Amino acid sequence: MNLDQIHDAPDLLMEFLEYHSTVRGHSDKTIAGYYLDLKILFRYIKRRRGLVPADTPFNEIDISDVDLDFIKSIRIEELYRYQSFSPEMTGSDQSLSAASRCRRTSSVKSFYNYLTTKRHLLDFNICQELDMPKRPASLPRYLEETECERLLAACDGTYALRDYCILMLFMSCGMRVSELVSLNLSDIYEDHLRVTGKGNKERIIYFAEGCREAIDDYLAVRDPEKIVPEDKNALFISRDQRRISVRGVQKMVEKKLKLAGLDATRYSPHKLRHTAATLMLKNGVDTRALQEVLGHSNLNTTQIYTHLDNAALHEAAMANPIGRKTRAEIEDEI
Repeated sequence: MNLDQIHDAPDLLMEFLEYHSTVRGHSDKTIAGYYLDLKILFRYIKRRRGLVPADTPFNEIDISDVDLDFIKSIRIEELYRYQSFSPEMTGSDQSLSAASRCRRTSSVKSFYNYLTTKRHLLDFNICQELDMPKRPASLPRYLEETECERLLAACDGTYALRDYCILMLFMSCGMRVSELVSLNLSDIYEDHLRVTGKGNKERIIYFAEGCREAIDDYLAVRDPEKIVPEDKNALFISRDQRRISVRGVQKMVEKKLKLAGLDATRYSPHKLRHTAATLMLKNGVDTRALQEVLGHSNLNTTQIYTHLDNAALHEAAMANPIGRKTRAEIEDEI
């Protein structure tokens, strides 16, 4: 969703979304998340206060008339109730996941912070008192090195070299699936990739010889003559000769997991990213270098990561054992 597709947002919400799009450079996905969370908030408050007929479907509650006075009137206890509210849930014992509650609270906090510090429309930011929901601690799932090899060895068929290359980049470089599908030929260099991550932030990811071989093998069979003109520069191409989609990659990974005898319900492209991070850490990579490799940055730590020496990032790629293996070595070990 982009800003042109939003037609029912009140002015203050639209200005907030435009700020995050144009000034902060956030992605369409992030903008859509803010929009949905705040739209649900406004609809929830209007229904809770009886400002719309009781039989009005939740998704048809008009929010275009929400103004500054309405926003100022929202009380903190209403925000706490909103954290767990979902229009699809009817039972009193049902609630959103901790991750969803945290995301929703973050959206509200960001909106109120914008109104207070950027627009100076609020004298007091009520969200200063709003606690973030506690998220249960859990360890990320990842594949062991031998399981990575089984997954890579499961690549066969017409798109074997493409799929092998995709899996190698996931497990060696720790890329996000959105970053992988947006890769262009012009982003590939001798020993590194230029990746555009969240917030359109570019970073460099180095790779070892196993990745270089996988890329070269795939490029050797990639037929530019068959690709639709607008996607000529896309690195990874789908069977319909267009840039591969996020869903296309997810389906491919699920299929290869099953072929490798691995539980496809427990793993995903994002879990392969966890796998890369875990293998790097297990092999002695500095956590700050890993933070840069993965593109994990925030306002408190960005400066630390942006001043890392490229040698540390190169070392991170070299430390991942999967990235050093050639296809022949993997086939010999299976």
